[in-house]
Amino acid sequence: MFTLLGSLLGFTTSFLPKVMDYFNRKQDNAHELAMLEKMHANKMEMTAIDANIREVETIHEHDAALDGGKFINGLRASVRPVVTYMFMALFVAIEVTALWALIDMGTKWGDALLIIWDDEMMGMWSAILAFWFGGREFRKK
Repeated sequence: MFTLLGSLLGFTTSFLPKVMDYFNRKQDNAHELAMLEKMHANKMEMTAIDANIREVETIHEHDAALDGGKFINGLRASVRPVVTYMFMALFVAIEVTALWALIDMGTKWGDALLIIWDDEMMGMWSAILAFWFGGREFRKK
């Protein structure tokens, strides 16, 4: 009885390494397939990014090659500054109107200034100044 049981147990355990190898290979293949799919996705993303970069470079080269004469070139170059001046004028008008309204309601000058020039406004103002003047330093280098 023990002989039969030992033989049967020996026979079935001889297949155990093959079964373990099968599951290991299956897991390895699944992992390798996942890695290949991720590499493919990354390559596709890099291809899309490269295409976008080339498109932007082409647009910049095209715009740099355009020459509409002195007046048109000056007009094209003035768009950003003019829009900036308009928004700056709007900002000043809103702040002055708010200050005037607060003073008209009986708020003292100092308190009214503290109300309209709070931390959020200072943060926005510093971000605008850093954008316009900080970028120049980086472009020079």
